[in-house]
Amino acid sequence: MNAPLPDTPTVTAPLAQSAAVQPAAAGVVLSAVETEPGWRAAAQRCAAVAAQFADAVDREARFPHEAFEALKRERLLSAMVPATFGGAGLSLADVGAICEILAQGCASTAMVYAMHQIQVACIEAHGSESAWQRQLLAQLAEHQWLLASATSEETIGGNMRTSACSVELDGEPGQQRFRVEKLAPTISYGAHADGILVTARRTAESAAADQVLIVALRAETQLEKRGGWDSMGMRGTCSEGFRLVATGLAEQILPTPFADIADQTMLPVSHTLWASVWTGVASDAVNRAKAFFRAQARAKPGSIPPAGLRLAEAVGLLQMMQARLSVAFDAARAAHHARHGGCQADAPLSAMLGFASDMNTLKTSVSSTALQVVQEVLMICGMAGYKNGTEYSVGRHLRDLYSAPLMINNDRIAQNTASLLLAQRPAAPGRA
Repeated sequence: MNAPLPDTPTVTAPLAQSAAVQPAAAGVVLSAVETEPGWRAAAQRCAAVAAQFADAVDREARFPHEAFEALKRERLLSAMVPATFGGAGLSLADVGAICEILAQGCASTAMVYAMHQIQVACIEAHGSESAWQRQLLAQLAEHQWLLASATSEETIGGNMRTSACSVELDGEPGQQRFRVEKLAPTISYGAHADGILVTARRTAESAAADQVLIVALRAETQLEKRGGWDSMGMRGTCSEGFRLVATGLAEQILPTPFADIADQTMLPVSHTLWASVWTGVASDAVNRAKAFFRAQARAKPGSIPPAGLRLAEAVGLLQMMQARLSVAFDAARAAHHARHGGCQADAPLSAMLGFASDMNTLKTSVSSTALQVVQEVLMICGMAGYKNGTEYSVGRHLRDLYSAPLMINNDRIAQNTASLLLAQRPAAPGRA
């Protein structure tokens, strides 16, 4: 039986008033997210809540309700929404820092938060010229809505660049409504989301790769559960399978082709924010290793514990991850400025290919290195790290990170990167 998502305030049609979303919304008090020290402190408070319930979330494979209530109180779900619409207008790098902080408390909380911000970025970058989408951003900020995505499909697997389902439109121009039905093997936290961004073919006659991205609101979305989520790690993401049936106004379809949304926004934002999450998980594991190492040193004053070499290696690997992530945020910022400065069309092909391959190698390198870091930590902490329930436990960290190479399979990304590199000209001396 199809179960409607819980009731929530909806974006009203025809949204004629939405073009007049006023900067007055920016006059709303943003509490802790107005300035960097504020949003960072807010993220740390939320991370403390997430850490308190992380083991229960993992053990019960349940959604991290407590952490997301804290995130809503702190107004961090609208961190990336522009101030014009009532959000904090934080940069991608700032949101990455929030993801990293949250991941030190609970990886599932941080990953859900990252995936939500990816959807916000897509709407802001490719829908903000639409009156309906502008009103959506304003209401997201006001109500602290949580957005999910449905890009996978049973008949095409994890290849989000093709769809089997298609959009059905009905009604006169200007009053059209859509309907879409999709069999999704996973919709992370879909049952807990206020809206789901759905990929589908533009029409029933369109090619599989001719896709659009639709904002489906939960008041007009039915989800029939088709599969559970009893996973090795990231258990709190609740990535269950569903039959999704959504209806709404045609304006809920983003005007930009999904191929452009994916290339320009979804993939670079995904790779940077996911990498931030994995870096945060690895950072917390290293902090546990440092505490264990100090305890060993106190037990035998005057000597360096044998785990010192492994700890130095783990710290070095973590620092490389952090440096690689910093470079990626700089590259993403430069690409954003180039695109919005009107010179993206004139950018050399080599620059665009280089940015794409950089984002790909960020994902593959950080996802694999994070696992290596935690494996080193496990060797440092030994049985104290292997056992659950100790202050040095890293079993959850390790299980969560085993998902990292699978979130868009590293082999598939590496194959795509090889194609990009083949198309690039040789780099100048001293450049990768």
